[in-house]
Amino acid sequence: MGWRTATRPRGRRRRALALLLAAALLGGCATDPPVPPAAGSGEAVDGSGRPVTLTVGVYGTFGLKEAGLYDTYMRLHPDIAIRQTSLARADVYYPQLLTHLTAGAGLADVQAVEVGNIAEVVDTQAGRLVDLAHAPGVEESAFLPWKWAQARTEDGRVLGLGTDIGPLAVCYRKDHFAAAGLPTDREELGRLWAGDWRKYLETGRRFAERAPEGVAFTDSASGVMAAVISGARLRYYDAEGRLVVAVNPAVRAAWDLGAEFAEHGLTARLQQFTPDWDQGFAHGRFASIACPAWMLGYIQDKGGPGGEGKWDIARAPRPGNWGGSFLVVPAAGRHVEEAARLAAWLTAPEQQAVLFERRGSFPSAEAAFGLPQVRGARHPYFGDAPVGRIYSAAAMGVPVAPVGPKDGLVNQILSDTGMLQVDQTGRSPESAWRAAMKAIDNALDR
Repeated sequence: MGWRTATRPRGRRRRALALLLAAALLGGCATDPPVPPAAGSGEAVDGSGRPVTLTVGVYGTFGLKEAGLYDTYMRLHPDIAIRQTSLARADVYYPQLLTHLTAGAGLADVQAVEVGNIAEVVDTQAGRLVDLAHAPGVEESAFLPWKWAQARTEDGRVLGLGTDIGPLAVCYRKDHFAAAGLPTDREELGRLWAGDWRKYLETGRRFAERAPEGVAFTDSASGVMAAVISGARLRYYDAEGRLVVAVNPAVRAAWDLGAEFAEHGLTARLQQFTPDWDQGFAHGRFASIACPAWMLGYIQDKGGPGGEGKWDIARAPRPGNWGGSFLVVPAAGRHVEEAARLAAWLTAPEQQAVLFERRGSFPSAEAAFGLPQVRGARHPYFGDAPVGRIYSAAAMGVPVAPVGPKDGLVNQILSDTGMLQVDQTGRSPESAWRAAMKAIDNALDR
């Protein structure tokens, strides 16, 4: 099957996401989403005689419109018109969404929420959102259990339906691996580091012994740390919503491993989602990278034609997830029942498979994995790698883990206040850890 590059990565760091959207994605309106006019009986809201207009509020190039899903839905429902409003930057979109939810005005009928914000939305806005667990067309069994759980309240309501996810693999340059005397076959590499990110470190040390001049094993210590944390059963918050980042052994183990990459000189010392990082892809400055599904389009864009066929994809040492989003339905909307039906349809397995085929957004609906668009998907830029099979297997292995209200902020501080200093300035890992913990406490007013 053909492949269209993904254009909408949604990561765990809000600031990094904003930079990516501003620099690499198609722009959107930079003002508040307008409130749709009231639709009276028989009123031609959209100029075509349709009595009901539903608005969908998103950030960046979300993909639903671009994949033609709105047009399909309107053909199936002649009484419904769909209008999308978009803000280019997620860091502008999300505060406005919270303000509008609190006010009960200025909202679209369906709103997108990034995974780094979904816990805060569920915790603080539950009374202002519609329970979608039993909306027409919604089946819990169709979704990955860990994705379904991320938008569920303690009393069992489900306030968001998952769209895409970011299961992990490792993308690598076959030419650089060959020059360093390492295997280049994706299956052999997957077996080489299977089960433990420390085996990935050991592979990096082997690479460094015969590395091509000017080529590091991976892009950044922060990227390694984030990948390891993404597969942990307990991350920054526990199941009761308590911040446990400072005492969680899994986080500290990920920190220590990332620091080892830096101390052994295995990274290109780059900060992700910056122009220097983009140039790293373009000039082949690193040989591998922890690679969620949405990053494939980014690598293809930044690597350019010169990278085609040189990149390939292997299984990650352990499953993890980096990124994703949800659709929610505000209770203050004008057409709540119709909006819930639309959200359910847009996130159904069949539509998620179309979105993956046309835009590269990997489905959060497990039931989509067996559909032809996903099961048989290959990516020509990455040596015709079987991306559907690789990322489906990764998604199935992601553990259910608590998502905290400030996960994105905590991750940003760990990466940019903490690990970046170890990677780029040689600051001791212990000193940088203490600085990061202090910065997290200050940011959360603890």
